[in-house]
This record gives sequence, structure tokens and C-alpha cells, in this order.
Amino acid sequence: MLQTLRERSQKRKKLLAQTLGVSSVDELRQILGTDVDDTQKKKLKSVSEKSENGVKDLKSETGPTDEIVYKDSSTFLKGTQSSNPHNDYCQHFIDTGQRPQNFIRDVGLADRFEEYPKLRELIKLKDDLIAETATPPMYLKTDLLTYNLKELNCKFDVILIEPPLEEYQRTCGATNVQLWNWDQIMELDIGEVAANRSFVFLWCGSSDGLDMGRFCLRKWGFRRCEDICWIRTNINNPGHSKNLDSKAVLQRTKEHCLMGIKGTVRRSTDGDFIHANVDIDLIISEEPEYGSIEKPVEIFHIIEHFCLGRRRLHLFGRDSTIRPGWLTVGPELTNTNFNADLYTSYFANGQITTGCTERIEALRPKSPPPKGKVAGRGRGGFTRGRGRGR
Repeated sequence: MLQTLRERSQKRKKLLAQTLGVSSVDELRQILGTDVDDTQKKKLKSVSEKSENGVKDLKSETGPTDEIVYKDSSTFLKGTQSSNPHNDYCQHFIDTGQRPQNFIRDVGLADRFEEYPKLRELIKLKDDLIAETATPPMYLKTDLLTYNLKELNCKFDVILIEPPLEEYQRTCGATNVQLWNWDQIMELDIGEVAANRSFVFLWCGSSDGLDMGRFCLRKWGFRRCEDICWIRTNINNPGHSKNLDSKAVLQRTKEHCLMGIKGTVRRSTDGDFIHANVDIDLIISEEPEYGSIEKPVEIFHIIEHFCLGRRRLHLFGRDSTIRPGWLTVGPELTNTNFNADLYTSYFANGQITTGCTERIEALRPKSPPPKGKVAGRGRGGFTRGRGRGR
């Protein structure tokens, strides 16, 4: 058991060293300030003793003294409540510009489920099924200020909206796109292209959008049900933000994506349309380079794992976001291949969901059945799913 714990500890140290860009664990100790030589310890002890003698004793000294250069805050952390001052990530952010979220382990899609084999198997099976049932990628270059969304001639199960907010000019330095205000976003006719039971995901920044985004959802006929938060790391480019929002009192290192629901969808009975609790409402990934408004690709995985509907629309998409199973619409696209008749033909046989397999149904998290009712009955049961069984 002890050997296993040591191997895990060594593995974590190597992973942290790789994340911070150092070649060995020894260099990692130096970066984190845990490797202090005897000479520095004596200097720190001498400084502490001199400070206790008082100002008068310091003034009376006539001999030359060596000037101490403080490279971090370790000297002043004796009074902290932490048993290990080196775990003070907030102070480390002040000293180095490395955000605390940079040190959260296993946030990538590849290694997140390493210690959870059943969840890893579930994600793998769902990804395979999603890829197998996805429609060919389609995209439409158009100006959404003037385009009538009804011309898409389809009702969508999922709508992802990624507007270029005016806020991004202040916080991200976005100057190469036409920015939208919230009045313009609210005029989008989302309700007309949303199916009777559907979901909308709206990226709304971290400022006024938290309130204005809710107004948009209500106008479009949706109820807010979740708030997905993107925590931005700065491992590749550490430092303090140089573009601060004039309304902010703290440095903002996150962004919100509001999720709205239309119609009646219950996680306990609508297993043919949604699989709840597969993912969490948190995304931790590296922020894009300055001037870019790219969003993490993980939002697509969260949506696809959650909603089994195959009719997916992405508004304000770009060439980098074109994806199988999605219709991408936006002014930043460089080409168009959308054909309304061809797109609707993909769902002409009534197969509007990905369906499910017995193994996925056995592995996915489920709500406990209501008291007095038998589990497995109702619209969400596997045998009565609307998608094709596999």
C-alpha cells in the first residue's frame, strides 16, 4: 500500500513538472520554493531576529549589512493559517501571475476519468454512438443581423449561441469581428427554430450578460436551468490581466454559458431525450491567445453527452467550430454547403435522436424512481426510447 502511494505521488510530481514546463522534480522544488538552501535559511533567520530587536537597535548598528532581496512571500507566511504556506495559491498568483486553477489536476478530457473505469467506458460508448449517428457537417455563411432563421426550415433540439459580445473588446482585445450588443442578440428569432422540447446554450461573458442572458432566454421561451462556468487557466502565458473591465472589482478569470430549457423534460422519465449527470457544469481549460474569442471545445462534448437529439444548431460559428452532427451558421465562415432539403432528409425517417444501447443505459447515472412506482416504466425507459435501439 505504501509503495502504491509513493508511486502515485511520484506520478503527480512528474505531471505537475510537465505542466509547469520543467524537466525534473528537483527543478519543480525550486520553482515552488520548497528547496531552500542553508545559506538562505540563515539569512531569513537573521532578518527575523533583527526585526525583533526593534528599530532602535537597528539604528545603532554602524557596520555594513548585506541587503536581502525577497524573491517571493515565503518570509512573511509564518502567520498564515495554512500548515504548509507553499499551498497558498492566491499568494502564488500575486508573486508569479500563475492562476490557482492552473494547478488543478486531471482536467483534460484524456485523463479525467483515469481512476473511474465505468465512467470512462460510458464516455467512450457515448462518443462512439454520437459519431456513428452524426449527420455530415453543414455550414452557412450569412449575416445574422438580417438573416431569417425560419429559412433553415428545421426545428432544432439543441441551439448553441456564441455571440461576439461588446465585452470581449474590453477583456479579450477582440477587434477583428463585428461586435453585438444585447438588444441585437435579443432580437434573434430563436423560439421559431426551437423544437417543442429543446435546449439553448448561450455564452454570455462574465459581466452584464449574466442578467441580460436571462432576459434573452425568457423572451425566446426558455427557462434557465443551469449555468456552465468556464475557468480559464494561463499556464502558457502567466501574468496579471492587463485589460481589466471598468466595472470589475476582482480579476475575472471565468466565463458563463447559460443553459435554458423549453417544454417539459424530466430527467427521471425522459431518458429517451436526455442523459443527465454525465458531465459537470465546470470547464477548466487554457484561455485562448489575446484577441481570440474561441470557446473550449468541451462545450460540444457536454451538449452531445446530455441531449440525445441529433438536430443541433450553432450560431456565430467559425471555420474552427465546424463539426459533424452540427449545422454551423455565422458571418465569420468562409464558405457555405448548406442545403435545407438535404439537411431535413437526414431526419425524414423520424430518427431524431441518437438512440441508446443496453450497456450505456446500464452505466449512465439515473434518478431514483419515485416512491410507490416501479423503476423502468414511463417514457424514459430503455425499451420505449424514441431513438433507434442499438
